[in-house]
Amino acid sequence: MLLLQTLRGAPNQSVLESSGPLADRVESLWWFAFATASIVYLATMGGLWWAAARARRRERQGEELPPDGERRMTRGVTIAVSATVVILLVFLITDLTVGRTLDPVPRKHPITVELTGKQWWWDVQYADTSAQGRVQTANEIHIPVGQPVLFLLNASDVIHSMWVPNLAGKKDLIPGYTQSMWFQADTAGDYRAQCAEFCGLQHAKMALHVIAEPQAKYEKWIDEQRKPAHTPTDSVADRGREVFLTGQCAMCHSITGTSAASHNGPDLTHLASRRTIAAGTLPNTRGALAGWIVDPQQVKPGTHMPPNQLAPQDLDALLTYLQSLK
Repeated sequence: MLLLQTLRGAPNQSVLESSGPLADRVESLWWFAFATASIVYLATMGGLWWAAARARRRERQGEELPPDGERRMTRGVTIAVSATVVILLVFLITDLTVGRTLDPVPRKHPITVELTGKQWWWDVQYADTSAQGRVQTANEIHIPVGQPVLFLLNASDVIHSMWVPNLAGKKDLIPGYTQSMWFQADTAGDYRAQCAEFCGLQHAKMALHVIAEPQAKYEKWIDEQRKPAHTPTDSVADRGREVFLTGQCAMCHSITGTSAASHNGPDLTHLASRRTIAAGTLPNTRGALAGWIVDPQQVKPGTHMPPNQLAPQDLDALLTYLQSLK
């Protein structure tokens, strides 16, 4: 286990690199379990070694089992079983205690994010009392440092599960049923979340980035996300918008401020502001975006996005337009 602990992976996706109050408790529970299991393992191995050495010594010396040997053996087994029950009971109580501390949201009006799991991407909507105030994005969540955020979880097709190891435990997203969870980031950073429930062919490529940033930077981001899409100011980007609206793209995607209003795929209003595409599978670069548009099956076999056979000049214009959506 010590070896596994040293190989725990990237610091932005590890339960042993907690960055929030909930993750602190989960990490403490992990270390408690690790310490207890280590003590039990060492005690068990030590007892086995002692018993084997004693049996060999008796065999060499021709000693017989003492008259009270059976009784002593029974007593030893009883003590071992009792100790096991006590340890398991302590584990149960500790686990339930940690679980209960994770449930209540610590403030009355937290930031609320509606998160919907889909094959194989995440729809993200920031709740607001006014339609103009709502923000919709995909596969990327921004939160302010030091503030609790409430998540309302749902799924549109199969069961998914959200897990941000650095910030909280995992929670299932179930079709037709809304669950809730909350977490808080105390340190700024880019934390990688992952779908933790097998949901089909591309389950492994269903990531979600949680970006914790200072309050001022978060407010600037949310204000920018509320704005409609950038209007093209040059002929190439304008041609790209026409390609988007008259081609297959508008059949699945939406861009606020245009006639594209389908919600079968991710909202692309501010696509260029995101760090990755295809649910964390590719960096958000011009080349990666081109490959994803032309042949998404090559990147994520089984994805619901069809290939797009575009003329080179149309593809170039479309890329220019999409990269202007910041």
